Amino acid sequence: MANIILLDGGLGQEIQKRSSSPKAHPLWSLQVMYDEPEIVVNVHYDFIMAGAKVICLNNYTATTERLKKHNYFEKFEETHKLAAKLSLQAIQKSSKNRNDIDIAGCLPPLVASYVASEALDFERSLEEYQKLISVQKDFVDLFLIETMSNITEAKAAISALKTFNLTPLVGITIADDLSNTLRSGEPLELAIEHLCKAGAAGLMINCSFPESIDYALPLLARSGLPFGAYANGFSSIAELSPGSTVDNLTARQDLSIHRYAEHVDKWIELGATIIGGCCEIGPDYISYLHSHLLQQGHHLISARQSDILF
Repeated sequence: MANIILLDGGLGQEIQKRSSSPKAHPLWSLQVMYDEPEIVVNVHYDFIMAGAKVICLNNYTATTERLKKHNYFEKFEETHKLAAKLSLQAIQKSSKNRNDIDIAGCLPPLVASYVASEALDFERSLEEYQKLISVQKDFVDLFLIETMSNITEAKAAISALKTFNLTPLVGITIADDLSNTLRSGEPLELAIEHLCKAGAAGLMINCSFPESIDYALPLLARSGLPFGAYANGFSSIAELSPGSTVDNLTARQDLSIHRYAEHVDKWIELGATIIGGCCEIGPDYISYLHSHLLQQGHHLISARQSDILF
């Protein structure tokens, strides 16, 4: 049986669902955090009580590029500090031992999710990721590089973490057509090669169909690095373009908690040790996974309780 790092699920999507606003803001769950911070605390709390050992800050869209676009740039530092404060409040509310729950900082796509053509060049990306790390590092236990749609942006995030002597754990988002390509069209095998050479300490596939992950994960297994996955539950991301909101996306009706666990079982059989959920994978999914994996004899741990953060 394995030691499994159990992540939380689709934080931003869950926060947006609970918002009193009828329409999502382009900054998504960030606007909810400004207006209704108690929702963020409660979503973190629900994921913790579901059994997640790692919770991610609610700062996915708090990049300088996105904040500037929507006239919130002056709130850059304040936003990240607020996200950290609310995550700590949720841990305190849960009465869990702080040492048993990791808080993960987030290094997301800097301009837009899924759309590689919108990404900045390497040097600008490196600079922006260094800013994101600087403003988060005193509040978090690790960083997750998430939803990388192209090799260049992922390498910039890795390089930024390495300048702070921090561990790069990289999440890649792949096409949903079983082509084993990033959403940029770059081959997944090529991405793995480049990211390993750049110094990635762990590789994941996130915010992709679980079926696509089933097909692609053997390539990550061959990398020799710790690896894992956290899938989304969207029916399609085809309607999402830069500047649009998640209101345009719909949840799958065929991805039950039991079916999601079946995919997770396949990933663990391949050797995956980092497991969680992305958009549309809520606390009920994580709760079921927690019980399901314990019943199978796995040990569920935080990243700090593993040897992945060396």
